[in-house]
Amino acid sequence: MKKAECEQAVRHLCHQWRKECGFSSTPADQLSFGSFLSWVQQNYSSYLDFRTTTSVSYDVEMWFDDEFKQNWRR
Repeated sequence: MKKAECEQAVRHLCHQWRKECGFSSTPADQLSFGSFLSWVQQNYSSYLDFRTTTSVSYDVEMWFDDEFKQNWRR
């Protein structure tokens, strides 16, 4: 799968994960990337199969941070 396709899917999955796992009322700055990544690995691992110059985990974390306005952590 192409990186751009995975990015679009992962960004959508960020919000799906938040709802499905009961984190809708959890403030965005308290959401756990590790928990999200584990959920994606267990349920949608095909979206973690793309080529990148950094690492898949790094790119996915960047998208997660973008979606939940957590870029200040970097």
